[in-house]
Amino acid sequence: MTAEATTVNRDFLQREAAEDIYYGQAVINWARWFMIAAGVALVMIVAETPSELTVGIAPIVGLMMVNFYLHGRRLADKPANRNLVTISSLLDIALITSVIALAQETKGLDNQFYVAYFPSIAAFSFVMSRRSSIIYTGIAMIAYAVTTLTTTTQIMNGSDVDLGTLESLATRLIVMAAVGGLASFFWRVQRDRRRAELG
Repeated sequence: MTAEATTVNRDFLQREAAEDIYYGQAVINWARWFMIAAGVALVMIVAETPSELTVGIAPIVGLMMVNFYLHGRRLADKPANRNLVTISSLLDIALITSVIALAQETKGLDNQFYVAYFPSIAAFSFVMSRRSSIIYTGIAMIAYAVTTLTTTTQIMNGSDVDLGTLESLATRLIVMAAVGGLASFFWRVQRDRRRAELG
C-alpha cells in the first residue's frame, strides 16, 4: 500500500469515527435522560426520609447538569468531541455507583438502581469503538462489583460466603458484559454496512 493510499485510508477512518461521535451523541444524551427518569422514580419510591431523598437525588441532579451542558453544546453547533463524550460517560458511571453506594436502606446488591448501568453501557458502545466499549464496560463492571462487595452485608454470613448473593452479583455482571458486547457488535455491523454502501 502506498503512502498516499495509507493517508487516504487514515483520513477516511478518522472522519468515520468523528461522524460516529457526532451523530451518536443524541443516543447517549437520550439514554442519559432515561437514566435520570428511572433514577428519580426509584429514589421517590425507595426514599423514606427527607435525608434519603436528598442523598438519592443529588447524583441525579449531577447527571441532569451534564446532559443539559452536552445538549446545549449540540444546539449551539459545538458538539462534544471524543474526549468530552468519554469523560461525561465516565461521570455517568461515577454517579450511578455513588447512588448505589450512598443509599441508606438499599445499599449494594439490594439497590435496584444498578439497571441504570445498562443504558449507559449500551449508548456508549453504540457510538465508540470496540476497544473503548470493552474498557468502558469493564470499568462499569468493576465499579459495580467493588461497590456491591463493600456495601452488601449479606455477602459474608458469619465466616461463610453467601453463594446466593455472589451468584446474583455474577449474573448482573454477565448481563452488563452482554449489553456492552451486543451494542458493540451492532456498532460494527452498522459500520460494515455503511462501508459496503460507500465502496
